[in-house]
Amino acid sequence: MQRRSKMRPKKRHTVRNIILTIIGLFVVGGVATGSYAYYKVNSTITKMQKSSKTTKSADKITTSKKPVSYLLLGTDTGELGRDYKGRTDTMIVMTINPKTNVTTMTSIPRDTLVTVGGQQMKINAAYAYGSADSAVSAVENLLNIDINGGYILINMGGLVKMVDAVGGVDVTSPLTFTTAGDTTQADSKSQYSFVSGKTYHMDGNEALAFSRMRHEDPNGDYGRQMRQQLVIKAVLKNSAKVGTLFNDSLLTTISNNVQTDVSTTSMKNLALSYRNAFGTVKQDQLKGTTQTISGLGSTEVMSQTEIERVHESISQQMVQ
Repeated sequence: MQRRSKMRPKKRHTVRNIILTIIGLFVVGGVATGSYAYYKVNSTITKMQKSSKTTKSADKITTSKKPVSYLLLGTDTGELGRDYKGRTDTMIVMTINPKTNVTTMTSIPRDTLVTVGGQQMKINAAYAYGSADSAVSAVENLLNIDINGGYILINMGGLVKMVDAVGGVDVTSPLTFTTAGDTTQADSKSQYSFVSGKTYHMDGNEALAFSRMRHEDPNGDYGRQMRQQLVIKAVLKNSAKVGTLFNDSLLTTISNNVQTDVSTTSMKNLALSYRNAFGTVKQDQLKGTTQTISGLGSTEVMSQTEIERVHESISQQMVQ
């Protein structure tokens, strides 16, 4: 476990997370036809797998076609010269229910106050101080839920290449802003401007800037989470096309930037029995109040009422 003194100072950036691209790979790739297509997808999946205590039990769940939940994680490493372990600035609980054919994404603010190993910290530090399993445990303990499917972890190093590999993404901006006015963009290679209601065809660098901005958004990190999800949906739409999915550049980028404990068995089960649930994707956010806590700075503190609301919502989504 890393000590706080050994961690590099954390820059105030976010991960523009396109984790559902990986889900698109599972869903479409799992039913790939042709030996070469299957070989390419299977090689990609094998390279990014790392078994955990959840893997075998998750296989039984997906084989039985029961509702399954995953923790989607995005680390703040791999771009802007960062090569240290990093924190999971994107954390999304995703549930997939093959009975109701609904998928839900519940975003958890990176600054959410939690206690890990008897120490208070922001929830995005649980991974940096331990592992992906530590992050899963922190979320389970916070919301009193069971992440029964496993985790999917992606670093932001491959974001630009992933977006470019699917031919860019079309995203409608929910607000007007310029990245030049936000301090999180100070070290970006280029600056961009967006107008509310206007649709942009974004390459990787523009998508990175669009979903990275935080300080110019009147809703702060909550607004950024929603822009992340807009990019996620756009990439999923493009990556779900078989011709795009088998693009060598996309497969290579995914395999080099993703880690998961989801087995090949579960991925095939998702492809065969859960794919209809990806047609309806619902969104939610855990919301708290901002407080300044000594040693932690600006922190999101969740009320028990809000925790219970999200707990109940996720629990209902897991009903068979």
